[in-house]
Amino acid sequence: MSSKTPSDNFQYGQLYRSEDKIYPREVKGRFSRLRRIAVFVLLGMFYGGPWLSWGGRQAILFDLPERKFYIFGLTLWPQDFLYLALLLIILAIALFFFTAIAGRIWCGFACPQTVWTEAFAWIERAIEGNRSQRMKLDKAPWSANKIAKKTAKQVCWIALGLFTGFSFVGYFVEVRTLAVELVTFAAGPWTWFWVLFYGFATYGNAGYMREQVCKYMCPYARFQGSMFDKDTLIITYDEERGEPRGARRRDSDHKTKGLGDCIDCTLCVQVCPTGIDIRKGLQYECIACAACIDACDSVMDKMQYPRGLIRYSTEHAMHHEPYKLLRARTVIYSLILTALVAAMIAFMTLRQPLIMDVIRDRNTLYRDVGRQGIENSYTIRVINKHNQEHQYRLSVSGLDGLIIRTETEFSLAPESVYTIPTSVTAPHESAVGGNIIEFHVESIDDTSIAVSEESRFRGPVGE
Repeated sequence: MSSKTPSDNFQYGQLYRSEDKIYPREVKGRFSRLRRIAVFVLLGMFYGGPWLSWGGRQAILFDLPERKFYIFGLTLWPQDFLYLALLLIILAIALFFFTAIAGRIWCGFACPQTVWTEAFAWIERAIEGNRSQRMKLDKAPWSANKIAKKTAKQVCWIALGLFTGFSFVGYFVEVRTLAVELVTFAAGPWTWFWVLFYGFATYGNAGYMREQVCKYMCPYARFQGSMFDKDTLIITYDEERGEPRGARRRDSDHKTKGLGDCIDCTLCVQVCPTGIDIRKGLQYECIACAACIDACDSVMDKMQYPRGLIRYSTEHAMHHEPYKLLRARTVIYSLILTALVAAMIAFMTLRQPLIMDVIRDRNTLYRDVGRQGIENSYTIRVINKHNQEHQYRLSVSGLDGLIIRTETEFSLAPESVYTIPTSVTAPHESAVGGNIIEFHVESIDDTSIAVSEESRFRGPVGE
């Protein structure tokens, strides 16, 4: 027999209880307008980005088979990985910097999960109605009306998800070609896989999981507290002003009844996309979307009370202490960010439009070619990253009497690669042991474009 008591069973059931569905109430206000603007701008940039053209090609294209990343007029190659690494570091430091100043403003207004959730929620409201209508529809038995609304919502959600997957893959495959291949079913299996994969991920995350992603899957919610301090802007409830809360008539004098400004309408809870009560203090589930601020301000307007019972503020401000923008963490973050951005600009400015890789033939150390001397074989790979065609000259130095036994002048089209199998010979007296030689490639028509690369020249070991 089980030794569990009814109390144990209750606690066990509560521990593994599934989450209740959240029905966020629509709210209007200054922050909701900002959030809608952010959604339109960010989704417009995402969906419209692949369709932009620049110089006769797609403006933003990460061409993995060709190993070229096109970003408007800039072409990046695998050798430019440093710029990508720097960009990611800059974005990470920027996130820390803005979090230290303004809390989770990224989560509330610009995070892809928030943006797509807003889009899916808008479709849901347009088809199923407002909060009370959606709750009533879910509780109602299945009928023709319920099936029609649920089906219409699913069709629109799936269509938006698939369009999102198509747009995402359009950054890696030329989007106009991709559209034709998908419509004619000529796309390859991997293309279909990634379109469906990202479409399903968007559909599941933004349509169903929603706040669960923010609460349980996103690591940012867990470590955000380490980036906050008492001068970080967060959404706060003014407990000193609002408590004790309680219902009252609008024309009544609540002060004489010993009540605060909070009328306990719970609208701040009803509009919260993660279902928390901000009046209980800051919680890790709060994504700083400010929906509760708009809801509370609308109630304060109706009650003819001052706005700001729920507002963006700092812990110091709530305790009537001065706000400090310049503090250790913000100063350090800003200095690091400035240095990284300056380094990024410097590297981009000094970026060489020419790359050369020298690969020595490792199958044969060297060959003795008689009177000609000692011969080593190499494969030279030259990349013209410039958007113009150039004439180049290949030369070598480092040992007396070095001779390149291959074509030394060649033309290279813009954004193309030229591979040169070549051999280098040196007199016997120079080619003793292992020596460092240096290959040079310079543009004949523009002497400012030049690059050098060292390699090793092998010869017989001297006695």
